[in-house]
Amino acid sequence: MTGLVIRTLDENDAPLFDAHPDPLGAREAHRLTRHRPDWKRVALRDGTVVARGAWWGGPEDTRPVNINWFDVAEGEEEAGARLLRTAPWHVDNLELTLPAHWRDEPALRTVAETRFRAARAAGYELLVERYLYRWTPECGLPERPGRLRFAPEPDDAVFLDALRRIHSATLDAHALRAVALGGTDRAAREELDFFHWLPSPRCWWQVARTSQGDPVGIHIPAHNPSGPCVGFIGVLPEQRGHGYAYDLLVECTRFLAEQGAEFVAAATDRANTPMAAHFARVGYPIVRERVNFHLTEAALAG
Repeated sequence: MTGLVIRTLDENDAPLFDAHPDPLGAREAHRLTRHRPDWKRVALRDGTVVARGAWWGGPEDTRPVNINWFDVAEGEEEAGARLLRTAPWHVDNLELTLPAHWRDEPALRTVAETRFRAARAAGYELLVERYLYRWTPECGLPERPGRLRFAPEPDDAVFLDALRRIHSATLDAHALRAVALGGTDRAAREELDFFHWLPSPRCWWQVARTSQGDPVGIHIPAHNPSGPCVGFIGVLPEQRGHGYAYDLLVECTRFLAEQGAEFVAAATDRANTPMAAHFARVGYPIVRERVNFHLTEAALAG
């Protein structure tokens, strides 16, 4: 048996990436995702692909922002870990996209947990499990509740202030990690940077107010590199308890539909049961799930 060979691919040998089973349906999940050939890596044993990973970034990014495709053959967890550890890009975010029912099917659960073990061996730890949604016109559009007034706001400072307040009491795991690392200001600025990174128009960002003019929250109808999406829904802490997140989600969805969106992607943490309930009420079906890992402090220091 020959030793393990790990290769970063290029345009000539990119087909090697496809020479591996796809039991979790990653190819279908990423059908709208553009992966650069030279940001793909494979691990081969005796000429057979036993692990593969695809690093991803937006069209203008010079370095990957995450790893969003990672497969490992059963028994090859260490090969998968080496594939990640030896990569030329130090990426904090590893995303594993899974079928919505993966926990209920023993074969799928085994396949998923093989990838989890490989990720942990490479220095990653679980951050959060998320629902992935996809609205289409066939899902229908609920009427606007009419309780709030929505308007664009050109001043970034207004959004930054709202984000600080929203993230002072949040259920979102990514925001909670940012708060733990650098406070609400860091969490707010990371979110604002993400809004600017999105390729959709800045003028789409909206502030929500009551009919009396009191601020309620913000919503960001957006496009990511794969298409229309709910960029952000956030209600100010003092306005919670009235179900306003539903109003914001309805407005965000209708706004994108009015722009001609044929689908709208969205996501929320499994633990964020209030927001998950709003997605269900608006008519967003869960199409897949995503498990997010991030590097441990020791791995980041190394």
